[in-house]
Amino acid sequence: MAAFNAAHADEVQVAVAANFAAPFQKIAADFAAATGHTAVPVVGATGKFFAQVKAGAPFEVLLAADDETPRKLIDEGFAVKGSAFTYAIGRLVLWSAQPGLVDAQGEVLKKGAFAHLAVANPKLAPYGAAAMEALKALGLAEALAPKIVQGENIAQTFQFVSTGNAALGFVALSQVMPLQPPGKPAVGSQWLVPAKLHTPILQDAVLLNKGAGKPAAQALLGYLRSDAAKAVIQASGYGL
Repeated sequence: MAAFNAAHADEVQVAVAANFAAPFQKIAADFAAATGHTAVPVVGATGKFFAQVKAGAPFEVLLAADDETPRKLIDEGFAVKGSAFTYAIGRLVLWSAQPGLVDAQGEVLKKGAFAHLAVANPKLAPYGAAAMEALKALGLAEALAPKIVQGENIAQTFQFVSTGNAALGFVALSQVMPLQPPGKPAVGSQWLVPAKLHTPILQDAVLLNKGAGKPAAQALLGYLRSDAAKAVIQASGYGL
């Protein structure tokens, strides 16, 4: 089997939503060990990937932060019909690097005693869109608008908060999970945003046209459905 894998090993070019960067590192390593194929990721904002794929970028698989982008790529003829599926359900969290700043009910938002609130660009990043939906549901979107600083994607948004450039921000639970090792105090403070406050963050994978007929691309999509990959995804703070 090892000889077979070595003889047929190939690379797959993967566009990976920024929130899924850390879990995908682990999944890519396990995928390589299991299949011999190498997954080569490029991490970024889902909205930008949409434009790049349409412009001819060499991606073969897209792991989006939403379900709309893969659907649009299929509808517009840039992805393979019937190949999309939900690989993870994202969870939104309000997080601060400062212990005690964010309370367990998110009341800090109503008090507004902070200079900057980081949110990913809602036009490009589904987590940013979910954050704005949550603020509207809470009746705080207008009041907090002057305090909002936008990250290009969820990775930059997390950086704003982790460096203290923003006191707090809406990020992906998967970004905060590594800061909470078992048996050790959590870094900072957080509020897990109730899922009812925003549209579900269904993250879909899709086979792009450039990956059609490519064994490595097909193998990666298959591996994402495996129990091993699902275990990594769930341990990283996602639903399935």
